[in-house]
Amino acid sequence: MSYNNYEVLDSEHSIAEQTRSFFANVYRYMFLALAVSGVTAFVSADTGWYIDVAFTSQGTMAPMGWVIMFAPLAVVIFLQSRINKISFGSAMGIYILYSVLIGISLSFIFLIYSMGSIALTFFITAGTFGAMALIGYTTKVDLSKMGSLLYMLFIGMFIASIANIWIGSGTMGWVISFLGLFVFTGLTAWEMQRLKKVAQDPNITAEIKQKQELMGGLMLYILFINLFLTILRFVDR
Repeated sequence: MSYNNYEVLDSEHSIAEQTRSFFANVYRYMFLALAVSGVTAFVSADTGWYIDVAFTSQGTMAPMGWVIMFAPLAVVIFLQSRINKISFGSAMGIYILYSVLIGISLSFIFLIYSMGSIALTFFITAGTFGAMALIGYTTKVDLSKMGSLLYMLFIGMFIASIANIWIGSGTMGWVISFLGLFVFTGLTAWEMQRLKKVAQDPNITAEIKQKQELMGGLMLYILFINLFLTILRFVDR
């Protein structure tokens, strides 16, 4: 074997190690957020705190309930827009805050669904998510165009979901749920392919890489939560 061939093998080994390290950290951040949100959601529901602050005595949504619903959106937009201008420590703190807020907003599922239904949905989501992540990581097909389309659909779904809070249409809710299965599974594959390209970029600095790992964990966490909530709608309470 020639010297040049050894260089190629060393380069490939280095890229492989870099990619493994990158995704190990991405999934570490993702699982951290899932754990924080899960514990927060359960405690908020089990103690009755969520009911006390989110609803009035008449059973309608209290002002704090609306804050709980939309605060995570404001926090994640802030984090995504400022990630390159703040320190990693600050970004990590905001990330944990976002996980806590999502956990509080998810408290309602423990009031509506049984623990068996929630556990079943979690395992179904994990299996579906894992399969789509593997497809996105291994496929040679360029998913970039699909990602753009799916993000447009996601924005449309989000707007429709907000509108349906006031409309209260069951039909619209089911349409959004069926569409969500397609959108969130597709985006999982697209995001994994995008992250793979980031992981294998030799020009990325250590600081930027660390932040990209955190943001990668954030995006996979968001997709997992949305896929979980979509599948939960199809499970018996």
